[in-house]
Amino acid sequence: MNTDMDLRVVMDTRELPWMESPEPGVKRRMLDRVGNEVARATSVVCYEQGAQFPQHRHPGGEEILVLEGTFSDETGDYGPGYYLRNPPDSVHTPTSTTGCLLFVKLWQFSSQDRETIRIQTRTAQWYQGLVPGLSVLPLHEHGGVSTALVRWAPHTQFHPHVHPGGEEILVLEGVFHDEWGSYPQGTWIRSPSYSRHQPHTESEGALIYVKTGHMGADMVPYVSMTLP
Repeated sequence: MNTDMDLRVVMDTRELPWMESPEPGVKRRMLDRVGNEVARATSVVCYEQGAQFPQHRHPGGEEILVLEGTFSDETGDYGPGYYLRNPPDSVHTPTSTTGCLLFVKLWQFSSQDRETIRIQTRTAQWYQGLVPGLSVLPLHEHGGVSTALVRWAPHTQFHPHVHPGGEEILVLEGVFHDEWGSYPQGTWIRSPSYSRHQPHTESEGALIYVKTGHMGADMVPYVSMTLP
């Protein structure tokens, strides 16, 4: 699904159908996916109250942004706003006693990226962006691939620019705009390498998750396999 990284993709995640997972109470809205049950994938994942996945390994690593509720595993409980990175070959047993909604990326790590990250974005230190009205919270950087949250004040204008390694955005709050369209909360945008745009906000402002530089980046080789 959406495997051609040379194509621009825009999806309203709120309108996608929920797909069942192998475990009762865990559903997914799939955004891009290479593989079957174990896959290189980007998804919105919903855990119902009390849902749990059995212990499993992530050979290619796992990245999680907690959107709603509380997500838990052996390392702790993570409420709304938490950003988590579990490196390649990490093992855990995820669950949610309250139910939760997650943005999840699987098998999209460099083989050299072995850092475990836990950031509560709602209390972390933000920094002034490149233009007035922008605030940035860096989340991760490795090998030219950068991940951050960016808060746009209302009526903020950024200059035209190119992303040589592509760009991926999830709109978390407000409405994000560029010359190609307007993207309300829940919109996922994947733009290919050397794509160009001039983003801005209007009266609503916006909060977005942004990943750049990962199109064609060196990642752990994907191997099709079955769950343990």
